[in-house]
Amino acid sequence: MTMIKNPISSTCFFLLFLPLLASCTDKQEIYLVQFGEKTSSEDKTLHEIENTHHSYLLSVKQTEEEARTSLLYSYKHSINGFAALLTPNEANLLSDMEEVASVHKNQQRIYSLHTTRSWKFVGLDESETLNPWTQDSNQTNGDLLSRAKYGEDIIVGMIDSGVWPDSKSFRDEGMGPVPQKWKGVCENGTAFTSSQCNRKIIGARYYLNGYESIFGPLNEEEDYKSARDKDGHGTHTASIIAGRVVPKASALGGFASGTASGGAPLARLAIYKACWPIKGQSKDEGNTCMEVDMLKAIDDAIGDGVDVLSISIGFNKPLPYEDDVIAIGALHAVRKNIVVVCSAGNSGPSPKTLSNPAPWIITVGASTVDRSFFTPIKLRNGRTIEGHSITPVPVHEEKIFYPLVLASDVEQQGVLRTNSGYCLDNTLEPNKVQGKIVLCMRGQGQRLKKGLEVQRAGGVGFILGNNEKYGNDVPYDPHFIPATGVSYENALKIIQYIQSSPNPMAHFLPGKTVLKAKPAPSMASFSSRGPNIIDPYILKPDITAPGVYILAAWTEEDGPTRMTFHDKRVVKFNIFSGTSMSCPHVSAAAVLLKAIHPTWSSAAIRSALITTAVTTDNTGNPMTDETKNPANPFAMGSGHFNPKKAADPGLVYDASYMDYFIYTCHLGIAQNLTITDKCPNSLHEPFDLNYPSIQVHKLNVTRTIRRSVTNVGKRRIVYKFIANSPKEYKITATPNILRFNHVGQKINFTITVTARRGHITNKTDPYQYYFGWYAWTHKHYIVKSQVAVSFDSFP
Repeated sequence: MTMIKNPISSTCFFLLFLPLLASCTDKQEIYLVQFGEKTSSEDKTLHEIENTHHSYLLSVKQTEEEARTSLLYSYKHSINGFAALLTPNEANLLSDMEEVASVHKNQQRIYSLHTTRSWKFVGLDESETLNPWTQDSNQTNGDLLSRAKYGEDIIVGMIDSGVWPDSKSFRDEGMGPVPQKWKGVCENGTAFTSSQCNRKIIGARYYLNGYESIFGPLNEEEDYKSARDKDGHGTHTASIIAGRVVPKASALGGFASGTASGGAPLARLAIYKACWPIKGQSKDEGNTCMEVDMLKAIDDAIGDGVDVLSISIGFNKPLPYEDDVIAIGALHAVRKNIVVVCSAGNSGPSPKTLSNPAPWIITVGASTVDRSFFTPIKLRNGRTIEGHSITPVPVHEEKIFYPLVLASDVEQQGVLRTNSGYCLDNTLEPNKVQGKIVLCMRGQGQRLKKGLEVQRAGGVGFILGNNEKYGNDVPYDPHFIPATGVSYENALKIIQYIQSSPNPMAHFLPGKTVLKAKPAPSMASFSSRGPNIIDPYILKPDITAPGVYILAAWTEEDGPTRMTFHDKRVVKFNIFSGTSMSCPHVSAAAVLLKAIHPTWSSAAIRSALITTAVTTDNTGNPMTDETKNPANPFAMGSGHFNPKKAADPGLVYDASYMDYFIYTCHLGIAQNLTITDKCPNSLHEPFDLNYPSIQVHKLNVTRTIRRSVTNVGKRRIVYKFIANSPKEYKITATPNILRFNHVGQKINFTITVTARRGHITNKTDPYQYYFGWYAWTHKHYIVKSQVAVSFDSFP
């Protein structure tokens, strides 16, 4: 958002020179208008607030009708203000009013959605087995789900694409009455009535005003004008958090068969649908979530009484806090001690790509679980090639050999050499493809569309071959014809077989689900990476969680691929990947911690999750990234979440809303975040925010960082400091022993990072970071904090 006082539209920058140019000044756009602290709306009803906002609009509009229709939303629990359609001149008039603090032009940024076994993998299922790659006999936290009462009466707000209420994952048998603290509603709409809320889905709202003001009326063939989900994304994320136990659940073709359940199966769900289809486009090409719609959803969620907000949404590049409505809304949510969990984004593995980096948000990356899906290919020469897929192979085709060809050998004339071999749209020659299996290479075009092209040309199946860039990172897709994906090495083997055999033939072997695969977890290549370029003193992401091929509930109005115009298959459960899937895993963990520790702050819950995270895989080695090298904190944050250990972290790094407010004051953005409190005269450095990790940008010689920890473990206990310092710098603590006498006691300490100049190889790049960690330890307690340091240029 662009703040104006007096405002100048970025698209009409020539207003200063041509103030009467009607084509610019008459154009209405969305503005956010915020008031100062003297016009607080906290004690007023929403109707009273709307009347007040209407009166302001009436003062700049020509008629009562114009004033009424221009008001999009009135906000009560987040910002103190409203969203309206205004001309630049009207925005200027409002900005000049004494009681108006600021007027922001809403940039037409398109936020988008970040799109069973996972809970057992982290040791959180009905049988309560220990974490499979940290069999810790010293764990004393007992039966976590039972202690948390399965999340009973904790309310989770889902800002997403809605919900499919008919799914068995959302039944309410055996659940108690709706919590008395709940103040929300269940809105009627297309194919969704208030009767479809129950004791599981206790509230449902939808937000269209911002969307329709930009794109026009919703096309109801593309989506429901209600909280009902026609996309699948919202249903999937909601069931990951709080889905009930559903036996014999599986994806298309029976893959991932087992019992589906959310991490907190008795938690309550409040649905806030703020994401909609892009007109005329297939859902797999993306969605749009308008700023003012999302802010209103957060505003309502705060007022409705949610305990946790799960937001698997982000922008396609990092946004400054003051321009990011998720950060703005989340800060107001944290003021009410609501835990806000967001996805890091799917723009990896490129650096500096992560979304939602605000320190009051838990930012979640995506990693794998110990489950694989195999669909091998058997060649006519007897050799079997490993392949991966979640595409069912018809039983009658499992033993039939078909001719095997390279895409580049069966293309139509005129295909450019640079486009050859990829099975791009309308490139294959049907006479050459009919009845054959085609090897299509990755590198250009969409994976699923390659299969559609083979199908169009009459092929009976296809193999998706990785190029060298993708290596062993083989995707699993629900294709429309029998298919499997192979690594680059295996693609070369198939190519060699085709080119050396006079009559190459192959068939697909039956697909199967394999559990306890190793190594796992490892980082997903798509998971967005740090460093945090909005504030290089806050290390992000915070943590990683399962986000690769996750089975969860699905809408029955969208096929498993979300390819609206092609996929008419109907599934009740679907396998999907993205940080959108990892985010609700951490949200569910936050629900359980909130249930066990109802007095903990949102910062304490984040700290417990971060400092107990696991950095090794189930082989005992460091977690790896897509290159098979050890993952660093800019990929995995503090590591893979471990809910059972987080329930008893020993110490927490606590922070209050006021700490975040002072942090924004020092950054000079408090007013831009629509905060009307007055900044104090004395401010700490931003890097002294009491965060459970440390990032130091452009270290020269030494830097001292202040921190404090609060005892939430045993009454009398002594912690000792340990550190793993890389050769480039040294990490020390003062004091290096912490003695606690009671639960709740807080002790301050400092961490000093000192450069070892002689060991620094890159002395000119301030974004070359080196990683270490420190921890406070007592027996089985290891309260661990990651450290990332870059250096200032020096000779």
